[in-house]
Amino acid sequence: MRVRQLKAFCTAMLLMVMLSSYTTVSNPAKNTINYQLSVSTTGTDFDTAVQKLYQTIDWSCAPMDMTVFKKALNGYLFLKQTNELKKEQFLTVLDFSKQSNQRRLWIIDLKSKQLIFNELVAHGKNSGDKFATSFSNNSESQKSSLGFYTTGETYNGKHRYSLKLNGLESGFNSNAFSRGIVMHGADYVSQEIAEAQQSVGRSFGCPAVSQEVIRPIVDIISGGSCFFIYHPDADYNEKSKILNNSLYIPIELLNNLID
Repeated sequence: MRVRQLKAFCTAMLLMVMLSSYTTVSNPAKNTINYQLSVSTTGTDFDTAVQKLYQTIDWSCAPMDMTVFKKALNGYLFLKQTNELKKEQFLTVLDFSKQSNQRRLWIIDLKSKQLIFNELVAHGKNSGDKFATSFSNNSESQKSSLGFYTTGETYNGKHRYSLKLNGLESGFNSNAFSRGIVMHGADYVSQEIAEAQQSVGRSFGCPAVSQEVIRPIVDIISGGSCFFIYHPDADYNEKSKILNNSLYIPIELLNNLID
């Protein structure tokens, strides 16, 4: 009796398994996991996208170095993915490897893929003369600070219309706000001075531009956009957590930049 009951039980279980398998194949369950294709900023897909965007932009007579552009875009995407940016349309890049008589500030509209400003900009007086070679995060250093910032509020101060900057990199520019490092206009920054002296004047650490362009620049980039001061300084490039991030970028986000 027990043998027959056991056989009946096994037959019933086998039938249930077969029906279950049939149901699964005939009515497959929907995958509720939201998979998203991503690419590494150290991979070839990222390099290809950066190059395509770079070639789309009309740099006129003053192209940004491709290496600098890639680093700037890498940091921009990191800040965008980590919700640091309130204004995502604009990317400001300063290349302090260049002599100060060159137009080494670029502002790019990433939405329209247009270069909207390419201007002269001063560095800190203790960072160097014609070239900036030394940088600091310390108060009273009167040196420029490298790295990524977000732009803050506008205000009228001793340099007239100015823009507050929020340093995002500990050890490199995190004291910018307390140091009073801002973007402001200066009479010592002009094309005439650059041509006559082969350099523009120097600030106490602020990225200063011509009084003629300070207002339109500030009005465009203020309010939480990405602001990057670059130099091939080994310490910064090796230790910056933003430049050396391991974040994977959604392919959709990358495609939106280049489409």
